[in-house]
Parts: sequence; C-alpha cells; structure tokens
Amino acid sequence: MTRSIPHPPAAAIPSPLSAALALVLVATTLGGCNDRSAAPVERAALVHTALVQPRHGQTAVTLTGEVQARFSADLSFRVGGRVLARFVDVGAHVNAGDLLARLDPAEQQADFEAAAAGLAAAEAQLRVAQATFERQSSLISSGFTTRITYDQAREQLRTAQSTLESAKAELGRAREALDDTELRARAAGVITARSLELGQVVQAAQSVFTLAQDGERDAVFDVPESMFFGDVERGRVSLALVSDAAVTATGNVRETSPAVDPKSSTLRVKVSIQDPPAAMTLGSAIAGSAATKSAAEITLPWTALTAVGSKPAVWVVDHKTKTASLKPVIVGAYEARAVLIKEGLEAGDRVVVDGGKLLSSGQPVTYVEDRS
Repeated sequence: MTRSIPHPPAAAIPSPLSAALALVLVATTLGGCNDRSAAPVERAALVHTALVQPRHGQTAVTLTGEVQARFSADLSFRVGGRVLARFVDVGAHVNAGDLLARLDPAEQQADFEAAAAGLAAAEAQLRVAQATFERQSSLISSGFTTRITYDQAREQLRTAQSTLESAKAELGRAREALDDTELRARAAGVITARSLELGQVVQAAQSVFTLAQDGERDAVFDVPESMFFGDVERGRVSLALVSDAAVTATGNVRETSPAVDPKSSTLRVKVSIQDPPAAMTLGSAIAGSAATKSAAEITLPWTALTAVGSKPAVWVVDHKTKTASLKPVIVGAYEARAVLIKEGLEAGDRVVVDGGKLLSSGQPVTYVEDRS
C-alpha cells in the first residue's frame, strides 16, 4: 500500500524572482536613507579680501655705475717681436702720434737693408737694359742688327722695368714693417689698460694698450632685469659722483643692451653725460637716479600671489556667487612687501589677500575686507 507525502501549498514557497525583488527594494530603501543622511555640506571659507583700485604713480630708481669713454680702442703692433721700450702706463694722457712702445727692430732693419740692396740692383739692371735697347734701336734703323736681337733687347728692358717696380714695392713694405716696430697713439685720450712688459715677445695684432679717446663720456649701468627702467620719463637721468654728491650732471639714455646677461641677469644701459664736469674722470663711480613715466599700477600684498602651474595668479571672489576662482596675472615688479600687477586684473575685482592657501576653485567664501 503506497503512502502519499503531503506537499505544502504553492503560496508558502518563495520563488527566486520574488526573493530578488525583495532584496532590491530593501537596498533601494537603505540607499535612499544613506543619501539623505550623508549629503556633504560644503562650508564657506573665511578669507580676507581687498578691492582692486589702480593708482597712478611714479617709481624712482637709483643705481651705481661707472664713467666710461664713448669711444675706446685696443692698440696693437702690426708686427711681432720683443718689447724693447715702453713709454706710457695706465692713466697716462697721450696725444695723437705720441710714441707708446717700441719693439726690437733688428729683423725688420735687416729686411729693409735687403730690400734697399734689391732696389739698387734692379736700378742697375734697368740702366743696362735701357742702354742695350737704345743701341739696338739705332742699329736696326741702319740695318746692322737683326729683328730677333732687337726684340730680345726690348723684352729685357720690360723685364728690368717690372723688376724695378717690384723692388720698390718690397722696399716700401720693409719700410712700413720697420716703422711698425714703433706703436703710436692714433688719437688723444687716456690709457686705461696695458698688457705688455719689457722683454716680452708679442704677436702681430695682439692687444697691448686700451685707449679711451677724449671727448664724449657715458655713464654705464648694469640694471637688474626685474627693475629695468626702460620707460624713464623723457629719457633723463640725474647723475652725481659717489665720492662727492655735489658734483652733478644730467644724462640721457643713449643705448640699451638688447640681451640680458645670463650670469648676472642684468641689462647694460649707457647714459650720455651732458657737459661732464672735470671731476667726472674716467672710471669714477657714479650714481644715476631716474623716475619712470606715470602709469596706472595695481599694488597687492605678496600674500595674495599664488600660481597656476608655473605662472602667477590670484584668487578672485565672484560678487554674485561668492565663490573663489583663480585668475592668471602678469607681475610688473616685486617690492619688499608687495607686488605690482601689470595685467590680469581690473578695477573693482575682489582679490583674496589672506587665507587663499587652502581654497579650491568654485569654493564658497565669506570674506572680511582688508582695510590696510
């Protein structure tokens, strides 16, 4: 006899689909609860700000330079040799044509004498050729010589004439070389450098003296790139001796180096001195003061400056949304406690001057206006 096993009702057994649906509903309910309870609240950062107010102003720059000649030249011998005598030293004033130094002329003297002897021989050869040609000319007219002999005499005369011209040129070169053993000043001025001693062997074209010519003078300054005063008002510079401030003059910017010295990061500026006093001698230390042209400038505390990558920037607060954002700027100059902004800001911009280190772009802020 077979026994039947009772089965539970179909409604009592949960199907897999209904179980999964229940889990999704539970997760959705729990997730919704977590979103409402953990929603982040971005707090406004407290910062100090300042309104941008451009001001027109001038800046004065004072630098120390040196008085230099407008024109200077390196002097050298045209021939090489051993220094036999030196007649001037650094600081000496010379006139055009003054003898500065002399080389041992033994070699050049020998060359000159040899050239003179060559010239004498060429002149004698020319006299013989001239006489021979004249004799042949008279004989051929009478029919007592051949045409070949006459042509040979004429060719020998031409050769002798060419030899004489070459001998004269050689003598001229030897005379010049002998004269070049003496070094003379080409213009009036002051010797500012010397690089030869008695007994020293110098090469041709080797600089041995530097001559600063008399005449116009320049005040030369090495200006740091960060404070370059290229926009000097009317180009005028007030000059005064460092050793005696009572000795003054006026100058105008004459020349500015187009390149920055890579070692010192400076630009060389030459200022022409108008009617330099006698006390402003070559090499004197001189102070130059210049005022830049009046221009609108924006001054901010150095604490306001930050960076976007490698470029300077500042935090700016939006008036409507009260949120902060970075704004790139161009710095015109750096001072002890401030920076001068050249470009990037406009009048009325509100800039964060303190508290911007922890800001992020778009973050809401509350601010206190800086009254300093």
